[in-house]
Amino acid sequence: MSVIGGRKLDFVDLPGRRSANPLISVLSDASVRVVELERTAGRTAHRHPFSEEIVYVAAGHGEVWIDGETFTITEGDMVHIPTGSTHATVPAEGESMRLICFFPHPHLPDNIEDTDIEVT
Repeated sequence: MSVIGGRKLDFVDLPGRRSANPLISVLSDASVRVVELERTAGRTAHRHPFSEEIVYVAAGHGEVWIDGETFTITEGDMVHIPTGSTHATVPAEGESMRLICFFPHPHLPDNIEDTDIEVT
């Protein structure tokens, strides 16, 4: 059993977002990310070629863009993103968002492809 304190998260800066991997030492068949987003110009979409993704909106509100469709999301919502779907989450103007992202794939760096598709 493990308890990971939220104040001890080690965030890495990625294009348009900050991401932490709090359960890297305890999960072997899946991965979880805590992602913090600010609204920025030039946000590009990405996809996960080897697994679906489940996103829980822990704080904030905005939109998620999935394969050309836009959906409004807010705190408490969950989003299912099918395997290989191109997607991006964009906070509302003046908002920040915190997402908890679940992947049934053990190593996210092997399961992410950035695109040139700009989502605003």
